[in-house]
Amino acid sequence: NIQTGHWVGKQSGLGAGLDSFYEYLLKSYILFGEKEDLEMFNAAYQSIQSYLRRGREACNEGEGDPPLYVNVNMFSGQLMNTWIDSLQAFFPGLQVLIGDVEDAICLHAFYYAIWKRYGALPERYNWQLQAPDVLFYPLRPELVESTYLLYQATKNPFYLHVGMDILQSLEKYTKVKCGYATLHHVIDKSKEDRMESFFLSETCKYLYLLFDEENPVHKSGTRYMFTTEGHIISVDKRLRELPWKEFFSEDGERDQEEKFVHRPKSQELRVINSSSNCNRVPDERRYSLPLKSIYMRQIDQMVGLI
Repeated sequence: NIQTGHWVGKQSGLGAGLDSFYEYLLKSYILFGEKEDLEMFNAAYQSIQSYLRRGREACNEGEGDPPLYVNVNMFSGQLMNTWIDSLQAFFPGLQVLIGDVEDAICLHAFYYAIWKRYGALPERYNWQLQAPDVLFYPLRPELVESTYLLYQATKNPFYLHVGMDILQSLEKYTKVKCGYATLHHVIDKSKEDRMESFFLSETCKYLYLLFDEENPVHKSGTRYMFTTEGHIISVDKRLRELPWKEFFSEDGERDQEEKFVHRPKSQELRVINSSSNCNRVPDERRYSLPLKSIYMRQIDQMVGLI
């Protein structure tokens, strides 16, 4: 409320209205080296793991429900509803960036199971009712983005299969004479006369890069990062330099300014309470299912596939 300064909305989660906040905290740190950004991200990620995450502790071992991130009351941490939205499918890709690949594998598998059931992602899915709450699919890129990043992290061909499945669904259900159309209803596959710009700038881009192993993005030797809108930015150390330091005449003043620039180190990108990292994906799993078959079936049951 702009008059009182009090929060009106109480919901906290990973989806619409919140997703880019988490993404840019981490990506700003990677690009610019501001330690405060990493500290804020770590604090946010700890809260996410403490209050939003449900299910068993480990993705690929143990008993209990598959890991799932829910919507909670921002003041009490209590569950607010039983739906998740399609924008949340970006989160496995962000977890890949911090090395939490195991958790990323599990959450991605959940969204892929929903895709397999409907041939698209409904805007909101009620995990308790095993049915969509909001039925349209505007050609969003988040699941494709996470698929691409998981393939880059694991090189498991399973994610090429996922990409092909998504591509075939898009061709079958959304392709029209002059482009690709938003699905108005993921069950009856009725369409709207609308194609969002992010379909070209993100959905198609990530699908293309997923299958193009020889693309300069992968072969140039330069590290790149994608913005939340799919723009490619080179991770360049010059972005972490203070452009105004050349105007200081005394070395002491320059040294003082240098204190405010934090040079990121690779080990710092591992989140404080991250339970896993890239090194926990053993080589033998690169050519098998990323999840044990028993857990794959469990997720399929959770979304009503079997």
